[in-house]
Amino acid sequence: MLLFNNMENAISGTKKIIENRKARHDYHLLERYEAGIVLQGTEVKSLRAGKVNIKDSFAKVEGDEIFLYDLHISPYDHGNRENHDPKRPRKLLLHKREIKKLYGSTQQGGFTIVPTRMYFNKGIAKVEIALAEGKNEYDKREEMKEFEVQQTI
Repeated sequence: MLLFNNMENAISGTKKIIENRKARHDYHLLERYEAGIVLQGTEVKSLRAGKVNIKDSFAKVEGDEIFLYDLHISPYDHGNRENHDPKRPRKLLLHKREIKKLYGSTQQGGFTIVPTRMYFNKGIAKVEIALAEGKNEYDKREEMKEFEVQQTI
């Protein structure tokens, strides 16, 4: 099975770095977008080593650009003084019409942009972001009940 998964990744050219499972628990994910991310060299090396925390991060539209905040990429172990700041804002690369659509949606109350996963696609780091609406506490409890029912079947 493990060999088969690696073969699928080799054929499709994607390699998963991290997935934000907390986002599925805390938000209703409405629309998903694939975005490139502007990184420094040591950040890419840390991503390849899997030293990233995406749990509390969010995206925000500023002008005609979109930035990812609170994404923690650990400093590279073998880096020198050129190492990066772990929590710096990182620019996301999307089409202008997608940014305008996200901006319009986030101006409505209750919507936010959260990253759901990071991966390498043909050697290029990508972030999947989603337009999300916050869940209420009773929605979360209902989802956990359904999950437990599925586990017992």
